Amino acid sequence: MQMIVDWKAAGPGRRQGRLDTGGPEEIPVWEVHSGRPGPTLVVTAGVHGCEYVGIQALRVLYRRLEPAALRGRLLLLPLLNARGFYAGAKGVVPEDGKNLNRVFPAPAGGTAAERIAHAVEAALYPQADFLLDLHGGEVNEAMAPLVFFPAQAAPEVTARARAAAACLAVGYRIPSTARDGLYSWAAQRGVPALLQEVGYGGLWTREQVEQVLAGIDSLLGHLGMGGEARPNAAQREALEACYRTAEADGFWEPQVRPGQAVAEGQLLGVLSDLEGRPLQRLTAPWDGVVLYHTVGLGVEAGSPLLALGRFA
Repeated sequence: MQMIVDWKAAGPGRRQGRLDTGGPEEIPVWEVHSGRPGPTLVVTAGVHGCEYVGIQALRVLYRRLEPAALRGRLLLLPLLNARGFYAGAKGVVPEDGKNLNRVFPAPAGGTAAERIAHAVEAALYPQADFLLDLHGGEVNEAMAPLVFFPAQAAPEVTARARAAAACLAVGYRIPSTARDGLYSWAAQRGVPALLQEVGYGGLWTREQVEQVLAGIDSLLGHLGMGGEARPNAAQREALEACYRTAEADGFWEPQVRPGQAVAEGQLLGVLSDLEGRPLQRLTAPWDGVVLYHTVGLGVEAGSPLLALGRFA
């Protein structure tokens, strides 16, 4: 496989290569190049190895999409955390135990996760006119299909990302203040970017894959790259979101499900100790919709339990 740094000068067609990290990590990069002027859309998947829908969607997209149907080019990174995928490692890069989505920006020559993050930032951010990072609920998560857009980037970056998010085939659009993820750091660097979540429980279905592909086709149309832009009139934008984490190691018992509407004060879940004594009771701070929650019975202090969105 050839090393890839910049294929902008290449002609039309499909190409495969890998992104050099300066270490043993293999990061496959696939290009679909139209040979016609247009934007560069970077689509990533596999940041977390057990989030399968986006990984499978990019495998299908690369085989399905005809270069002649495009303007500009796609750069697809279907498996950023290959060892995590093959080892079934929840949430981390196995070589260093770090969450890849929490190490941006990363130094050169760091640990495995940091090398991957640095390579993506150094080689791909400068080429991207837009970036879409595909995720899906991990083995311990139940999640409603949604998209995060960067709420604290430069105003023009936030506006472009928010407009594009409305074309994706998911039900909820969530403003995010995160800064240390692949997509959120790209936005801080001036690249309009989104993080989409489709899938849950470490599972995937063909229907979910087609849902992601339909969204990408709509995004291509929105960006003027071909396809048909289909604004999602049913998509709802949250005014804000709240995230709750475990205050102690314990047993987590959610009382709600993703996509469920809840009322202010409603019980969302209880964290208890081995003997059943309550350690933490989560209630809704306002009327809202459950975006995701942890399904694992055992959780450790500081780990995510639930997210709730407030809508107009």
